[in-house]
Order: sequence, then structure tokens, then C-alpha cells
Amino acid sequence: MTTLITEGGPVTADATVTRIGGVPLAPPGTAWPSCADCGGPLQFLAQFVLDGSGAAVTGGPGQQDRLLALFACQNRPGVCQDWEARSGANLALILPAQGLAPIPLPVPSDPDEGEPDDESDESDEDDVLLLGATRAAEPQLLPEAQNFDSARAAWAARTGRPRNHVLGQLNGTPAWLQYDQTPNCATCAEPMRLAVQLQEGPDHLTAMNFGSGRAYAFTCSPCADAAFLWQC
Repeated sequence: MTTLITEGGPVTADATVTRIGGVPLAPPGTAWPSCADCGGPLQFLAQFVLDGSGAAVTGGPGQQDRLLALFACQNRPGVCQDWEARSGANLALILPAQGLAPIPLPVPSDPDEGEPDDESDESDEDDVLLLGATRAAEPQLLPEAQNFDSARAAWAARTGRPRNHVLGQLNGTPAWLQYDQTPNCATCAEPMRLAVQLQEGPDHLTAMNFGSGRAYAFTCSPCADAAFLWQC
């Protein structure tokens, strides 16, 4: 059994649901995260609703649920090591689902202090921080499929839609493009479980940059730890 995720249509940018893009939510007072390589702000990619075991779930959050928020650096693509778990050039956060607020956008540095900001520069800054649109991630359960690639092929055959319209999968077994890079929990040192596997997606407005590859987010629920990486 495999649970794919596909684009489920637009939602509000601050919706407390599983979504691609929008604005990140966190406890009030949380600062926008920055890259350990370049020091610039990370780009917010997506959030996923988790149940009490750390598994990604398909509905909205309940009282015991949490959110998994994913960020990666897009200030210097291919330079900052956002593909590596624990590199500091990406971030996966497990957060409570209640009492959250949008993280304020960081104030861009102005090399010409006192000069009026150029509108195109502001647009470029937003592109580095946020994806261009917000879309819900809709689950597609394929009980007959044993792995991601067979599930994606079966979904495409059933719907007549291209395979690249599949945005990834929830839980299950990672479909690695290279070798197994399952991270260990930073606290208990046990192997972590896959919560979400992501594809870049077909729409340039919501496409995430994984070098045309796949990304993987892992959690350790007892330790509230999460890790994020990608392969191509």
C-alpha cells in the first residue's frame, strides 16, 4: 500500500493543513531560519500534518497532531549544501499544531541604506523566501501498489495524467535515487522513519529545487526530531 500526494488546489497561505508553499507557521516570536553556510534566510517549502506517532496524515490537525515544516537554502543553489541532512543549509521542524502564527518575513539587507528599494529586488527576495503559489497536497491511496514508482505508474494509468503530477508520497519506504541515506535521530541515535517524500512538481510556480531529484523528510516522534535531505 502506498499513499501518493498530488496537487489539491489552492489554499490560503497560512492554512494549518498539509500544503506546498505559503508562509511558515511557528510559535509566536520565532525568527525566520537562516542558512548555516551563507547566513541568508532559508526558503519555506512545505508543511505536513503529523499524528502522534510522527506519521504524516491526510486531514487537518487534531488536538494531538503536530506540523512538520520544511526549509532549504536557495540563496546560492549548488553551493550551500541543502541536499545534506544536518548540514545547516536546510531545516525540518516538528511543531505543535495549535497556537501558531506566520513567521514574519526577514527584513532584507539594503546595501544602499537611505536609498529607495527597487521593486524588482523585493520580488527577487520574495522568490528566495517563498514559493510562488500555495497548493494543498491531496492524498491518493493505492492499496495495490507496493512501492512509490509502481504506485506512480498505476496512478498515471488510472487518471491519464502525467507521472510528474505526483508530488511524492506520505510515509512508507523511501524510493532512493542513489543509496540509502536514512538519518539517525540526533537524540536517541535510532534510525528515523520516513514522513514525506517529495518531487519538485510540474508547476514552475510551486516547484521546489531538488536538482531534478527527490527529497526525503524523516521524523523521530518520541524525540521530536526531524531531518531533511534530497538526492538527484
